[in-house]
Amino acid sequence: MYFNQSGPLVPILCNPFHPDLTDRACTAGEVIFNNATLVWSGYVCQVSPAGICTTTGRLTLDFYNQMTTAVTLCNGLISDSPFLAELQDCTFARETFSDIYVYRCPGLRQYSRWIYVGLVMVSTTVMLSLIFWVIYGRERRHRLQAKLLEKYPGRSKKGRRSENDKSS
Repeated sequence: MYFNQSGPLVPILCNPFHPDLTDRACTAGEVIFNNATLVWSGYVCQVSPAGICTTTGRLTLDFYNQMTTAVTLCNGLISDSPFLAELQDCTFARETFSDIYVYRCPGLRQYSRWIYVGLVMVSTTVMLSLIFWVIYGRERRHRLQAKLLEKYPGRSKKGRRSENDKSS
């Protein structure tokens, strides 16, 4: 590709991080994200219909627009990354609910305790009802078997004749 570039070199974009993601200071000849588009706008040349620079400059308008888009995206990622990191480790949710608890709902602990006690009472009641239902079912079955034995004295629990009744 030939664009007939002329004039001074375009300053490179400053990477604010070292490879280990610690902060890094920009060096001379690098532009920061905040003013990169403004600085680079001075390097845009006028383009002929053939796509060749006709004035002094290093960037065509298409390249400048692509670089501006990239800088805008990177700037958004850098400014939003702390929030995204908080979402990832649930810090945001914990802080939000803590703030609601402290500043908006001071009686929340008391009401939560009441709800917890109520749930414990309901679950205990259900458990005891289940136990009593099982006991009632067993007693009912025993009573039915006892009535059958009174009605048919020579029969065993399963409704068959006992060994003593078979011989007679």
